[in-house]
Amino acid sequence: MQGRGVTRATKNEKEIILESAMVTRHYVMRWDLERCVGCQIGPSICPFDAITHVDAVLENGRMVKKQAVDIDPEKCVFCGECMEMCPVSVISLEVNGEPENPVIKYEAFPELVQSTVFTKEPFDMGRKDFVIDNCPTKVISYDEGENTLVVDDPHCIRCRQCEIASDGAFKVEQPWQGKIELKRDLCVEGCLACADICPTRALHIDEDGELILADYYCIKCGACMQICPVKPVIEEYEAQVEAYGVTKTVQETRITNTDELPVYVERWRVNHTPVISGAWTQALLRLADDKAGMVEIDRKRALKRRDLITALKGGREIAGE
Repeated sequence: MQGRGVTRATKNEKEIILESAMVTRHYVMRWDLERCVGCQIGPSICPFDAITHVDAVLENGRMVKKQAVDIDPEKCVFCGECMEMCPVSVISLEVNGEPENPVIKYEAFPELVQSTVFTKEPFDMGRKDFVIDNCPTKVISYDEGENTLVVDDPHCIRCRQCEIASDGAFKVEQPWQGKIELKRDLCVEGCLACADICPTRALHIDEDGELILADYYCIKCGACMQICPVKPVIEEYEAQVEAYGVTKTVQETRITNTDELPVYVERWRVNHTPVISGAWTQALLRLADDKAGMVEIDRKRALKRRDLITALKGGREIAGE
């Protein structure tokens, strides 16, 4: 029998399950490895270094085994930081059989501000299949009774492809603001692995076999940087963290060779509910760059960009090409 407070791990190619039964709280945490993209955020955010990156296997510049993460059950404390920050919504946590995120419940972390809203009135229902087919996580479905499109919001990854596919009938608010850069001349010849791992069509291979960037669809997960054979050079630095009047010095890391990277993702700031927390401040140091004054791509301009519609599956036909 499993002892109280001992975490049991079940791992296979499809999922990781951690379970810990205490006197008053029974934790069950799940990672869906089939949807996980092995991004930077989980290993970076974990305050106890319980999450580690598992490299992809590449052959001739293509991904033959997906990158992922592994969890050390002896280090995980079921805090829920990784769950709140996961960009592809593959982590779930139950306490005593009910969904719960401790860092949210006890206000150590804010809730990320994000949404996907569909407005039926301006939408041409003749495009509903086009919209549904271009949702990478299949969270958009057609409600025949109400003659409308509905979204499974908890599993939406806010990629904004529905915005372009619906000609603006969907409006998506992403939690992270930032940018992605692709420098094709720095890529390893023949490598297309970043397109293989990208959970959206921000990086994709077009009909001519070329690697294309559709920046508006990027969710800032950084999985492309993880799989790229040209690796970031990391250095440590000291940072000051302050909360509730207490200041402490912590060791953080930053990338020093951004000019040499074929693909580079920056996170400038994140939209969230108000919170004062040392844990949250330290998390931002790990994940965000200090560029709060920069502005992300404007939605109105994005809806008029021909390259974004043609980047979608079947988009060239919609665009009349």
